Amino acid sequence: MRVANELEAEIKAGRLAPEARLPNERDLGDQYGVSHATARRAVKELRERGLVVTLPNKVSYILPHNGQNGP
Repeated sequence: MRVANELEAEIKAGRLAPEARLPNERDLGDQYGVSHATARRAVKELRERGLVVTLPNKVSYILPHNGQNGP
């Protein structure tokens, strides 16, 4: 949850721009000092929160948002 919360804060602050590609799970794991499985769960949580979408080739993109508590 920590990684998902930190990524959500980055998205909502505009440091991760809408429609930008989210780093892959391996890079996220390295960046946050967690396992790749934990990074995968964080991306899943972001999808459930409506902040990112993952395409069939496993690339995740940040969804546009209006600055509120949702996309």
